[in-house]
Amino acid sequence: MKRIGYLASCFIMCVTIFSPMGALAKEKAAPPNSEMNFAPHASSAIMIEADTGTVLYEKNANEKMPPASITKVMTMLLIMEAVERGELKFTDKVRTSERAASMGGSQIFLQPGEEMTVEDMIKGIAIASGNDASVAMAEHLAGTEESFVNRMNERAKQLGMKNTHFVNSNGLPAENHYSSAADIAIMSRELLKHEGITKFTGTYQDYLRKDSASPFWLVNTNRLVRFYEGVDGLKTGFTGEAKYCLTATAKRNNMRIIAVVMGEPDVKTRNNEVSTMFNYAFTHFQVMPMYKKGETVESLTVDKGQTPKVNVVTPQAVSLLMKKGESADTYTKEVVMNRSVNAPLSKDQVVGHIFIRTKDGREVNRIDLFPEQQVNKASMWEILKRTTKGVLISY
Repeated sequence: MKRIGYLASCFIMCVTIFSPMGALAKEKAAPPNSEMNFAPHASSAIMIEADTGTVLYEKNANEKMPPASITKVMTMLLIMEAVERGELKFTDKVRTSERAASMGGSQIFLQPGEEMTVEDMIKGIAIASGNDASVAMAEHLAGTEESFVNRMNERAKQLGMKNTHFVNSNGLPAENHYSSAADIAIMSRELLKHEGITKFTGTYQDYLRKDSASPFWLVNTNRLVRFYEGVDGLKTGFTGEAKYCLTATAKRNNMRIIAVVMGEPDVKTRNNEVSTMFNYAFTHFQVMPMYKKGETVESLTVDKGQTPKVNVVTPQAVSLLMKKGESADTYTKEVVMNRSVNAPLSKDQVVGHIFIRTKDGREVNRIDLFPEQQVNKASMWEILKRTTKGVLISY
């Protein structure tokens, strides 16, 4: 039986892929195919399958480049995470500062002192690429845009984005503001874990200030939302330095693909090359769903915890990526978990893994597993009562 050194006591289960499986979390790159050049006009590009993070195509993917408005993917990620934590509600009102209203470039023409809901601000960012809305939200969440940008860079570091540094929240040209196609794919994948985001990024047209005398018409800067089946995001970008950029996502038959191109010469070429990347992925690959987000894999004993047992769950939906025509029984699953842990136990503590391998032992993916809930340490009185009860039952 294989042992993992940092797991003090564990159990391992190995079965074929035909049975339900757990959450894929670590990215594994497919071997690059030098014959494929789906984005010949792009300076850099990458295409991944979202559930597994498998790289299907890449070109200069780690090269540092100006990301333009694709920067707003990180801005939207921090907003959605604040909503999920309960720090922010979609109905909250956001007041526009003079600085936010002064932003140039693409905007929703916010006026100093104007108030708009968080939901409408996100629409302005996701659909119209509003630079003013991005700064307004940054200031609302962190007090100043500078403080918010510090959070952006810290989050990028946490996600393992090694070739990224942000200077502002909207992507307007600035010295030392850069990212890479690979890093953009990472933050795009993270944003898509918030399933509600595609309600905004996948909308082709909408209105702001609907009840006012001057409604503002929003049209998505990502035309693929309308013209390519399955596209529901994510973000375009353009500056003179960055040229035409796009991180796009499309979903068909339970498979979600993320394609990123940077430095394209024009919108038409950008959209055509991303469409070609999508066509290849949907023609040659398929996914087999394994676990839903938050599905229980096993239970875990929590020594000296207020709750003696806790479910261990997947952090996101899990699929197995295969070439079309490939059989799922050529893969195996291995679950490696602690038998028990000591309280306290936090929700973000990794307590096990699922390993996906081919029959010849090659690791395809590795999935972190987490406790379903936080477990605080029990008081001495609670532990004593539990111990006494156990002794009495044994008699």
